[in-house]
Amino acid sequence: MSRVPGMLGRLGAGLTRWGERLEERRAQTDADADDGPLIVEPAAGDGPAEPPAPVLRKRRAAPEDEPPEPSGPADEHAPDHVPPPPAYAPAVAARPDPVDAVPWSMRVAAEVGWRLLVLAGTLYVLTQVISAVRLVVLAFVAALLITALLQPTVARLKRAGLPRGLATAVTAISGFVLMGLVGWFVVWQVMDNLDDLSSKVQGGIEELKSWALNSPFHVTEDQINQIAKNLSDTIGANTNEITSAGLQGVTVLVEVLTGILLAMFSTLFLLYDGPKIWQWVLKLVPAAARPGVAGAGPKAWRTLTAYVRGTVIVALIDAICIGVGIYFLGVPMAVPLAVFIFLFAFIPLVGAVVSGALAVVVALVTDGVFNALMVLVVVLAVQQIEGHVLQPFILGRAVRVHPLAVVLSVAAGGMVAGIGGAVVAVPLVAVTNTVVGYLRKYARENALRSARAAEEAQPAGTAPAAAGADRE
Repeated sequence: MSRVPGMLGRLGAGLTRWGERLEERRAQTDADADDGPLIVEPAAGDGPAEPPAPVLRKRRAAPEDEPPEPSGPADEHAPDHVPPPPAYAPAVAARPDPVDAVPWSMRVAAEVGWRLLVLAGTLYVLTQVISAVRLVVLAFVAALLITALLQPTVARLKRAGLPRGLATAVTAISGFVLMGLVGWFVVWQVMDNLDDLSSKVQGGIEELKSWALNSPFHVTEDQINQIAKNLSDTIGANTNEITSAGLQGVTVLVEVLTGILLAMFSTLFLLYDGPKIWQWVLKLVPAAARPGVAGAGPKAWRTLTAYVRGTVIVALIDAICIGVGIYFLGVPMAVPLAVFIFLFAFIPLVGAVVSGALAVVVALVTDGVFNALMVLVVVLAVQQIEGHVLQPFILGRAVRVHPLAVVLSVAAGGMVAGIGGAVVAVPLVAVTNTVVGYLRKYARENALRSARAAEEAQPAGTAPAAAGADRE
């Protein structure tokens, strides 16, 4: 019986401890989670017979254990954190990026499209500017062509010991005097043979009329007279237009003289200060692109020089061969026609056709159908030799342009700037082709040089790791 009070005492102490534990749990449930997690600590027992019951005590959580505070304004009734969704909630996929939703081919087409629009707008603005100052542009381009033709002579005179100014003056004056003499000779030949040409034209027309009456086309004399009457009526009805065209021709003549003067002054300065002008142009180019442009400039100039010199040689051979042929065939004004053939040879493809047709027409109206056919044979033979032998051999691969590019560039140049635009279109395309090819090659070599320098600068131990990362 002596043990009963001790057991009752221990039972009461245990119940008391369990009550305290329940109270602390209730307090912990009612309180907020700001005070941190509960720490279970053992409570001191009354005796060694039973292990002490755990007691819940609250302590402040360490700073690293605290959850991050919300960045927005806190609501006193809102929880401190958003609980995760339950395990049975369905997974909702995130919306894809709109860029990933667009097909790759469409993105590439859009990138190329807006760049093409920018290029088209730039070309349109450039075309409008060139059309507004067409006279100045054509004069400067003509000066570039003449400079490319005369610059080797200046270089030879300088190597012979002449000063730069004197060599430039001698070359420019000699070139302009030679061009003036050629023009004067053409005009003199035309004026000297004008009366003879008129009588031959009248006789040729009568011969053509008789040939048409006797031809298998069954043309009657009344039809021929009606055609002549209609032509005369058309000329009489359009007298005002012809007069205005004559006045416009005077304006064109003034513009031509102005362009000639501008071309002469530009040629003088280009021959004298060409390298300095090029250095000044390079200063306008951004520094990052300056080395490539500086290397492309001499390549472009060599291409232009080769084109002009080759074209002059080819045109001279054409003029001499066709001129000699039509002279022995008895066609009047053979020398002026040869000069026209030389000048029109600077317009590729189109110029040869126009000058050859002019020679055939003159032979037709002056010497009859047979002589015109013989002139046509001579013109076609010389042009075939030019296209298959002279141009590939003299011009070479440096200025070789595809015939389709030649036709399109001549047509575009003629639409923008008339005959002058047709003359400068092909050399412009040839120079552009050379510059683009050089810049592409320069960019490729620069990229290879940079990659080689990066490999040399990289430590030897890191190269395999980088290679393995690339393979992954």
